[in-house]
Amino acid sequence: MSNQILTKEEIDALLSAMERGDVDLAQRPAKNVEAAPYNLTSQDIILRDQFSALEEVYDKFIRIVQNTLLSSMQRSICIEFVSTEMVKYQEFISAFPRPTSFNLFTMKPLIGNALLGIESNLVFSLIDCMFGGDGKASTQVRDFTQIEQRMIKKFALDLLVRFEESWATVYPIEIGLKKIETKPEFVQLVPPSDIMLIIVFALKGEAFSGNFHLAIPYLMLEPIKEKLSPMYLRDKDLKYTWSPQLKELLKDTYVTIIAELGRTKQTLRELINLQVEDVIKLKAGPEDLISISVDQVPKYLGYPGIIKGNRAVEIAKLINSNGGNS
Repeated sequence: MSNQILTKEEIDALLSAMERGDVDLAQRPAKNVEAAPYNLTSQDIILRDQFSALEEVYDKFIRIVQNTLLSSMQRSICIEFVSTEMVKYQEFISAFPRPTSFNLFTMKPLIGNALLGIESNLVFSLIDCMFGGDGKASTQVRDFTQIEQRMIKKFALDLLVRFEESWATVYPIEIGLKKIETKPEFVQLVPPSDIMLIIVFALKGEAFSGNFHLAIPYLMLEPIKEKLSPMYLRDKDLKYTWSPQLKELLKDTYVTIIAELGRTKQTLRELINLQVEDVIKLKAGPEDLISISVDQVPKYLGYPGIIKGNRAVEIAKLINSNGGNS
């Protein structure tokens, strides 16, 4: 407390400074600080790395599509991963002009719809390549013809099939094309404020380049987000790392096997009265199956017998874990 109290000399010096005008006693106006709005539903509060498992999907998708383009287009077309981000649906869909190839698809068993958007310049370049051209983009702005829509639909289906194959590494899904649209205002995927996971890929040829976008609602992935997290990936890798070694170690583990010839019930009086050479009758006969337990757990059914003078049991059936036989 003594460090916070001014001495007499310090008080005299402060009063002298105030008389000379060295200390400004005028009250300064407070700065007008405006409160900045903060949206609790913003994508900033969503961990961007919670879907790290999807990076495996992107890598596999790129490899598969690269081979597909080489065989279908008969030319070298490079596919690259551009970016992934989370934005509101309204911000995403309003960035596209007319026309754009929008392909709505399902990802069963996940609930909801996702979107594959192919930019118009890429559509015209790909169609030109399909007809034997070099893919040079057209500067003319126009709607897609019926033939162009059918051709780009086939290309979109190929992409979605490859996307489904890529997902098998993290979570099996079944993709189905639901609807095709060319005008962004007619694409009603989710409410405008819903968060979307946007994955952007680029296709590059010798004379063209363009992007296509995969948009998946966050709420669609939310039920399986634990399986797409970095922790789940580490646990999965550890599981497959130790599993073969544990199996090898278990092969040398000793267990106790008991073949139960039969059972019967007797009263305590009958047990007390047992004498030497008395016979206890069992409910099982020599032709009946007997239970074989491994560490007191019934596992098999078999027949008792003798092999080369040794008592033995022939295994006839396996007892399933649900209680049935096989």
